[in-house]
Amino acid sequence: MDRPRSLEGFRFVGDKRTQAVYDLDEVSDESVIEELVASEQFLVFGPDTVAEARNRGYRLRAV
Repeated sequence: MDRPRSLEGFRFVGDKRTQAVYDLDEVSDESVIEELVASEQFLVFGPDTVAEARNRGYRLRAV
Protein backbone atom coordinates (compact mmCIF):
# COMPACT_ATOMS: atom_id res chain seq x y z
CA MET A 1 0.00 0.00 0.00
CA ASP A 2 1.15 3.55 -0.68
CA ARG A 3 1.31 5.26 2.67
CA PRO A 4 -0.50 8.53 3.26
CA ARG A 5 1.83 11.49 3.63
CA SER A 6 1.13 11.75 7.38
CA LEU A 7 2.23 8.12 7.88
CA GLU A 8 5.40 8.08 5.78
CA GLY A 9 8.19 6.51 7.76
CA PHE A 10 5.89 4.50 10.04
CA ARG A 11 4.92 0.85 9.84
CA PHE A 12 2.38 0.55 12.67
CA VAL A 13 -0.57 2.89 13.11
CA GLY A 14 -3.11 2.73 15.91
CA ASP A 15 -6.81 3.59 15.90
CA LYS A 16 -7.63 5.55 19.07
CA ARG A 17 -11.32 4.69 18.76
CA THR A 18 -10.92 0.91 18.85
CA GLN A 19 -7.42 0.41 20.32
CA ALA A 20 -6.51 -1.58 17.18
CA VAL A 21 -3.10 -1.35 15.55
CA TYR A 22 -2.53 -2.00 11.85
CA ASP A 23 0.66 -3.12 10.12
CA LEU A 24 0.84 -0.91 7.02
CA ASP A 25 3.11 -3.44 5.30
CA GLU A 26 0.34 -6.08 5.51
CA VAL A 27 -2.81 -4.03 4.74
CA SER A 28 -4.98 -5.48 1.97
CA ASP A 29 -8.01 -3.16 2.39
CA GLU A 30 -6.65 0.38 1.97
CA SER A 31 -10.05 1.95 2.62
CA VAL A 32 -9.71 1.15 6.33
CA ILE A 33 -6.49 3.18 6.58
CA GLU A 34 -7.86 5.98 4.38
CA GLU A 35 -10.89 6.31 6.69
CA LEU A 36 -8.65 6.28 9.76
CA VAL A 37 -6.44 9.07 8.40
CA ALA A 38 -9.51 11.11 7.39
CA SER A 39 -10.90 10.79 10.94
CA GLU A 40 -7.61 12.07 12.42
CA GLN A 41 -8.02 9.56 15.26
CA PHE A 42 -4.77 7.69 14.63
CA LEU A 43 -1.58 7.30 16.61
CA VAL A 44 1.93 6.22 15.64
CA PHE A 45 4.38 4.63 18.02
CA GLY A 46 7.95 5.32 19.01
CA PRO A 47 9.70 2.96 18.68
CA ASP A 48 7.69 1.86 15.66
CA THR A 49 7.08 -1.74 16.79
CA VAL A 50 4.08 -3.91 17.54
CA ALA A 51 5.56 -4.51 21.00
CA GLU A 52 5.31 -0.78 21.77
CA ALA A 53 1.73 -0.72 20.50
CA ARG A 54 0.85 -3.63 22.80
CA ASN A 55 2.57 -1.81 25.65
CA ARG A 56 0.07 1.00 25.17
CA GLY A 57 -2.92 -1.34 25.14
CA TYR A 58 -3.36 -1.73 21.36
CA ARG A 59 -3.97 -5.10 19.73
CA LEU A 60 -2.83 -6.07 16.22
CA ARG A 61 -5.65 -6.35 13.70
CA ALA A 62 -5.34 -7.66 10.16
CA VAL A 63 -7.22 -5.95 7.30
